[in-house]
Amino acid sequence: MITRSLTTIISAAAFSMIVACSPSENKSTEGNDQTAFIDSLMNEMSLDEKIGQLNLPTSGAFTTGEAANSNIAGSIKEGKVGGLFNIQSAERIREVQKIAVEQSPHGIPLIFGMDVIHGYKTIFPIPLGLSCTWDMDLIEQSARVAAKEVSADGIAWTFSPMTDISVDPRWGRASEGSGEDSYLGAQIAKAMVKGYQGTDLADPNTIMACVKHFALYGAAEAGRDYNTTDMSRLRMYNDYFPPYKAAVDAGVGSVMTSFNEIDGVPASANKWLMHDILREAWGFDGFVVTDYTAINEMMAHGMGDLQQVSALALKAGVDMDMVGEGFLTTLKKSLEEGKVTEADIDKACRRMLEAKYQLGLFDDPYKYCDVERGKQEIFSEKNRKTARETAAQSFVLLKNEGNILPIKKSGTIALVGPLADNKENMNGTWSVAGQVDKAISLRKGLENAIGDQANIIHARGANFVSDPELEKRFSVFGKNTHRDNRSEEAMIKEAVQAAQKADVVIAAVGEASEMSGESSSRSDIELPKSQRNLLKALLKTGKPVVTVLFTGRPLALKWEDENMPSILNVWFAGSEAGDAIADVVFGDVNPSGKLTMTWPQNVGQVPIYYSHKNTGRPLPDGQWFQKFKSNYLDVSNEPLYPFGYGLSYTNFDYGNLVLSADSISMDGTLKVSVEVANTGDRKGKEVVQLYTRDLVGSITRPVKELKGFQKIELAPGESKIVTFSLTADDLAFYHQDMSFYAEPGDFKVFVGPSSAEGLEADFSLTK
Repeated sequence: MITRSLTTIISAAAFSMIVACSPSENKSTEGNDQTAFIDSLMNEMSLDEKIGQLNLPTSGAFTTGEAANSNIAGSIKEGKVGGLFNIQSAERIREVQKIAVEQSPHGIPLIFGMDVIHGYKTIFPIPLGLSCTWDMDLIEQSARVAAKEVSADGIAWTFSPMTDISVDPRWGRASEGSGEDSYLGAQIAKAMVKGYQGTDLADPNTIMACVKHFALYGAAEAGRDYNTTDMSRLRMYNDYFPPYKAAVDAGVGSVMTSFNEIDGVPASANKWLMHDILREAWGFDGFVVTDYTAINEMMAHGMGDLQQVSALALKAGVDMDMVGEGFLTTLKKSLEEGKVTEADIDKACRRMLEAKYQLGLFDDPYKYCDVERGKQEIFSEKNRKTARETAAQSFVLLKNEGNILPIKKSGTIALVGPLADNKENMNGTWSVAGQVDKAISLRKGLENAIGDQANIIHARGANFVSDPELEKRFSVFGKNTHRDNRSEEAMIKEAVQAAQKADVVIAAVGEASEMSGESSSRSDIELPKSQRNLLKALLKTGKPVVTVLFTGRPLALKWEDENMPSILNVWFAGSEAGDAIADVVFGDVNPSGKLTMTWPQNVGQVPIYYSHKNTGRPLPDGQWFQKFKSNYLDVSNEPLYPFGYGLSYTNFDYGNLVLSADSISMDGTLKVSVEVANTGDRKGKEVVQLYTRDLVGSITRPVKELKGFQKIELAPGESKIVTFSLTADDLAFYHQDMSFYAEPGDFKVFVGPSSAEGLEADFSLTK
């Protein structure tokens, strides 16, 4: 029989009352209550239990009623588990939590986590797509919906947001981030953390966020996942750190380590990164968890055996070991041998207990297992409507020659392509809890929109790729590609016949959802040949062709841009994808998305990004090639589609750029205003973007840097004055000694619809 301690029997709230001795002490802060509670608990815990709190295994598969006999149950009863992840449903989680609370030595509740990346059951667009809304309220709302759904189903912790900056579209996990820009990435990081965590983690409908992957994961060499990362400190601080820091400043509760190395030391053992930067410089006071088996993988990096790398991770500041069990199996021995101290273990254990306290799990271990609330919150009509509206705002109109889009809800529409009728691939990568059977395919969405007003003819047209072995690599995780075993010629012939009977053709092409994401790097980022051959055949029919492009990354679409009259990029839009695409294709919603990653002409330009620096031999503006300048022989330096680019069904004109002064002091504010007018015949939204350039610096500065943006909506004929404020803080940057300040001097300011066009003016910053 297990003897229960005082802290097992009473709640954290009751405990704080018991330890209070006087009216004045009753006014102690919540932080003091937390400290007293955890001090008391840790005084009773054994060393094995403390180490157990640092262990995060995955749950394994079991159904309700089987938890007590599962492989994990024994470890939980022994106090060897601090949390579990990727277990779903309030009933199952309650059952597992009951084992921890009633059968482990001190009844310490578990923390349950899940990869809720862009929605739980209601799936929103992939994060790269979400970022293209440039709408922080929508992005925050997507996280809020996810938090409400998942918190009703037993889960208190998500491994999101991913804030890794990436300038390389070959990297598959670009789909999971917010693009190439650190300023925009920082705004999105803050919005996501706020959406997940709300204003009080103790609220039952909020969850703890986890910013990842700290740090520099998006800069993997050659765009190959898990690969080496190497860069200067200056680039880290100025270009890659800001989104992580923004999440910390927003109060994120946890941080996940990255797989890559920094300065030759893997992130999970990098004390400079985890302690000096994260905790000392940025003041982070939450807990640090590794990525999946990241500690164990340091052995392959050449950092020692499991005992050595586990000790390194703990000493560096890692608090929780995901799946690898290096902490669980080696820390006690390392303590005996003096490789770690009991204070190191206590510090990590305390951080885990603090997180559980802040989530209210000591007060009510079952607070997130609300089956009745789940019935109201999860995959509700309201949430699906929000997801649909958000998806439509994420789409980017890349080309619309002759205003083919929007099309009419009449006549005959030929719908062809491997993504025309594939609901399993609508949710996109990292939608682990998404219900693929309930996703709206493009075909279904079009049918929902037209009713009996028009006729749809469907034909497959092409497989995703010609090579069946390659296709097997991304026909995974329930995202069936439904490969057609007919010949390419037979499928194209059927599609051409459908097109010949139609008034307009919609070609649904691009990537399958798992062609991007983790471990989905690609060296060839062009549209697969099988699909390009389909497009060529459709063009020969002479019918207008609308290309609806699905992708989780920028693609090299030079041929498509030169030949296809209309291209609408819809990313992977989530549960309501088909309905949202129909909304835009038929003109019920005017597309307003803007790219957050630069699209190259070909893969040879990669990495390519707007905020690059000049060389000593820059190519003169307007020139394609000049010998002994920084350029290519075979392609221009320009991207196919620049950062910030996106068309609309209406037109926006920019004029009257006005600066409040031609110079500002270090404590002054510069007002920058521009007039934006809707000169078309449709209501539309426009993302007005402000960039600056520091013309002379003590270190080289980028040719442009995003410093502000506003998304506005204008009726036909309406105009609006959009005003931005700039201060010295906006112009500051990190210097060689890592100090952060703005330098007096001359600047340019640019305001326009993308990073590549707009109005410009000059100003100076004075001492």
